[in-house]
Amino acid sequence: MTIQQETAEWVVQQRRYLHAHPELSHQETETKEYVKQQLENMGLDTYSMTGKDIIGILRGKSEGKTVIIRADMDALPIQEQTGLPFASKHEHVMHACGHDGHMAILLGVAQQLVNRTDDLAGTILFLFQHAEEELPGGATQLVEAGLLDGIDAIFGYHLWQPIPAGIIGVREGATMAGADRFSFTIQGKGGHGSMPQDTIDSTLAMSAVILQIQSIISRSLSPSEEAVLSIGELRAGSNYNIIPDSAYASGTVRYFHKEASQHIRERLHTIIDGVCQAYGATFELNYQHGDPPLDNDPGLIAFMEQQAKQLFGEGQVTRIDGIMGSEDFAYYSTEIPASYIFLGIGQADRPYGHHHPKFDIDESMLAIGVELFTESMLAYMGGQS
Repeated sequence: MTIQQETAEWVVQQRRYLHAHPELSHQETETKEYVKQQLENMGLDTYSMTGKDIIGILRGKSEGKTVIIRADMDALPIQEQTGLPFASKHEHVMHACGHDGHMAILLGVAQQLVNRTDDLAGTILFLFQHAEEELPGGATQLVEAGLLDGIDAIFGYHLWQPIPAGIIGVREGATMAGADRFSFTIQGKGGHGSMPQDTIDSTLAMSAVILQIQSIISRSLSPSEEAVLSIGELRAGSNYNIIPDSAYASGTVRYFHKEASQHIRERLHTIIDGVCQAYGATFELNYQHGDPPLDNDPGLIAFMEQQAKQLFGEGQVTRIDGIMGSEDFAYYSTEIPASYIFLGIGQADRPYGHHHPKFDIDESMLAIGVELFTESMLAYMGGQS
């Protein structure tokens, strides 16, 4: 099947409307109502498990598997700078990650499958999830609410700028990193900049800590263990000639195995403690474990890879390296078999990456996403997985 031009244009229209009307995490009220109306216009029953998500339910002609296809709905606190005619109508709120396209694709898949229920056995849930970009996120809340009870598999996807447009990226096993966040304050003794001997310089201790914690990745983990530790925020002082009383920093840890996360946390505490003792300072560390790594089921990924190659050709599908970005779809993948793939949207004349105020997507990938998931669900629900 090739998506008809009329359907492809409708999906683009959906994306542009949703792009123009973005809403932040946990605030997707109008987005949810718009999606709900579109699903009900197709004749689908809808419901919500948290009051923030919306789910459309499609039943095939006979009993079979129950699966979920998921799209995320939330936007980011970014002032759009694309200049698009359908740019965000809301100040400092923008779909700068592709979630508008994700929703449009899933609406297109629902529209296609509604007309092919005779080819389906089982039940498909079209999940439009809130708050992917925040902690705690929508996936956590949905899992706690019992979303996955009785579900055989879950499918997801991301429009992905690092992959060239037209290429579909797949990977089995650990695919997107777990993401922790941490912050710490070093307490010293402030004083006059001309008399450092009378102070405990919190900025000097902080500098030593930042240099030393970089050794955690290079010297405390196996060279085969992929992980990242980055400081993203640093605050200290109020004037050029005052040695500050305290210094504050925060950062992120990315990893593919939870054992690495725990080890990094322990080493971080040990290093900060040791440096502060050496300088005569004290500290307070706050470490928050965030989204776990996203783990793709090998069987489902092999199935999706085969489907993509059959539909679009061997050369349009590639195996990708692990991605250090995180995704709360990971919470689903820790509970049931999951497949999360990437639809390339990268173009030379669109160098702006995800979360950039000039980020935009290649809309030609919307129809490809609709065709891939429509045909894949028909095959999977028909017992060809």
